Amino acid sequence: MTTFFDYIIVGGGSAGSVLANRLSANPATQVLLCEAGADLPNDKLPAAILDSYPGTAYLNPSYLWPDLRVTTVAPTDATTAPRKLRKYEQARILGGGSSINGQFFNRGAPSDYDDWEARGVKGWSWESVLPYFRKIERDIDFDGPLHGKSGRIPVRRIFPDAWPKHATAIAAALKESGYSYLPDQNGEFRDGYFPIAISNLDERRVSASMGYLDAQTRQRPNLTIWTDTEVAGLLFEGTKCCGIRIEAPDRPATVRAGEVILSAGALQSPAILMRSGVGPAAHLREHGIAVVAESPGVGQHLMEHPSIALASFIRKPARVNGSTRRHILLGWRYSSGMRGAPGGDMFVSVVTKTSWHAVGERIGTMLMYVNKPFSNVGEVKLASADWRVAPSIDFNFLSDERDLDRLVDGFRRMAAVQALAAVKEVTADPFPASYSEKVRQVALLSRRNKVITDVLAALLDGPPPLRRLLMTRVIAGGATLADLLADDAALREFVRGACVGVWHPSCTCRMGSDDDPLAVTDHQARVRGVQGLRVVDASIFPHIPSGNINFPTMMAAEKVADMMVGQVAAAAEHMA
Repeated sequence: MTTFFDYIIVGGGSAGSVLANRLSANPATQVLLCEAGADLPNDKLPAAILDSYPGTAYLNPSYLWPDLRVTTVAPTDATTAPRKLRKYEQARILGGGSSINGQFFNRGAPSDYDDWEARGVKGWSWESVLPYFRKIERDIDFDGPLHGKSGRIPVRRIFPDAWPKHATAIAAALKESGYSYLPDQNGEFRDGYFPIAISNLDERRVSASMGYLDAQTRQRPNLTIWTDTEVAGLLFEGTKCCGIRIEAPDRPATVRAGEVILSAGALQSPAILMRSGVGPAAHLREHGIAVVAESPGVGQHLMEHPSIALASFIRKPARVNGSTRRHILLGWRYSSGMRGAPGGDMFVSVVTKTSWHAVGERIGTMLMYVNKPFSNVGEVKLASADWRVAPSIDFNFLSDERDLDRLVDGFRRMAAVQALAAVKEVTADPFPASYSEKVRQVALLSRRNKVITDVLAALLDGPPPLRRLLMTRVIAGGATLADLLADDAALREFVRGACVGVWHPSCTCRMGSDDDPLAVTDHQARVRGVQGLRVVDASIFPHIPSGNINFPTMMAAEKVADMMVGQVAAAAEHMA
């Protein structure tokens, strides 16, 4: 068994799949891809993974990291009770998040990347990254300078003529409220409502592993893929990273490499660094870990998109119809006008089906998140030096008051849309919603949950007085919409209690300039203070983009792979 590779990639998610394809394109380069989760060969994909409706994939425990729990909202001076730990779903499967996520494929704002360069990350402006976004995609609907037509990931939209009445009613209300219809979410970045761009073709998901680790790529003799293989740590000789340590059946204990690339995601990559001796020195010593290189920014600056929701009962004619399995078709982007916030800083997904079960088919939401948050003091720390123990994760949402202010203001905006006649015609009994532990438990796939929700759904379709009683006592609970709209203090308290993330962790190994003491990586994603080691995933973002992070993560992998291939070519030319 080969125990030396030119490159070892730790993590076979969105970034790892791209890197494995691009780096192994040179037949002289030996590449190992290690993925902790299961394999997903394209000819044996489970129906739940392929499904346009992702709700049976992203809550399947078989596809997730176990025992990953987080704290969410930052404490206030008045906080005295212990902070609650919440389950946090992160993919543990080949293709990573792209194999189980909502398939949203947007880039964020051009200003996001100009901001990265302004923060000292040379070569990552919008003009510099756009070619890599284009390289990834095969846009089915649009052409022109903002779009690619020959990439490995198809991008399309489901247009309004195929939307269920719930989505078309909210679109009509947004038009009445003065927003413009934008046919292309990935076109000019401005306020409006639009069909959501998705990585999907013929009503089937196309993940990073499906696009980049196809059968032809897997047949390359110089590419080795090990799944169900969790990396226990990195090997160092002095400050040179020379390989990885594995504790898995039928695998060598150590594997050496010319260069190691961490692509394990914004929660696992910093944890692997810290367990291996790269991170805040005092924290490492607390856990008895020898310091290889002090890097105080490892695990710091954790960012996510904080979110809240307003839900309602969907009347029968307005529910998801048979033309598509998709349940989130309509997006709404607007500018809050809040102090210091850029344009397009808020985003709402219109959700016409909230879960796989029968009750989920009857409940719709407007799910709002802060597209461009200011809060950036989340952190990933070690709970133990043992690689088997999940890291300690604290998102510290709403640590910047402006994020709370924007969600409070945004909730009122959603309520105003909900109150318009077009929406009231297709919905009833609106209520403030939260992703509570009760909701998560009912959303888990089980026969028991199906039976319970089938019965409850039948009752919800019964007489309106019974439905209102069930909506109040069973579905909603807590303060009513009217209560919150009448009391700003109560609304702020609801937002703080209901705020959760949308599975977009990032920025924990951020890139930065040479004089930035908290920058973990440089503009080529190389880990500062050591040699032979890079991080390439959402953790290197200097600041979270204004949108879902899957497409930006793949862009970063394409860009860094191009740098690496170019360096190899330059070295070969120099040797010649």
